[in-house]
Amino acid sequence: MLKKEAMPLIRFKTKDIARIMPGICACGRTSPRISKITGRSDDMLIIRGINVFPSQVEYTLLRIPEIGDQYMIIVTREDALDNFLVQVEIKPEVFSDKVEDMVNLRNHIESELKKYLNIAVTVELKAPGELPRFEGKAKRVIDKRVI
Repeated sequence: MLKKEAMPLIRFKTKDIARIMPGICACGRTSPRISKITGRSDDMLIIRGINVFPSQVEYTLLRIPEIGDQYMIIVTREDALDNFLVQVEIKPEVFSDKVEDMVNLRNHIESELKKYLNIAVTVELKAPGELPRFEGKAKRVIDKRVI
């Protein structure tokens, strides 16, 4: 008999992405269950054949102490290649007029994003307060590709 494993599932009406969990619940219920929601299909970007969720970018950026909580993702297409640009605000205490320090920070952020997302990312550093602020839900993704 084949071993049942969690199967991928997209809940089309809610656009949630989760997995169907096989087996019986610890409480005794036998009906199908789903795992924790891992993302939303409407937020997903496909960049050079790789699925990228803005939440993955946010998770990676929040782990870097030198940058603030404001960022913007800009996706463009030149010829047949997608370009993935992430603009990030630097914390005021880290902002420096030394070009070498800023280049090292940018390279560090790019390598962390590449390690987590498996795609090359261009990072643009912004001064504190330079990125737009939003009331309510932030619009952090700008997709300029013509589809």
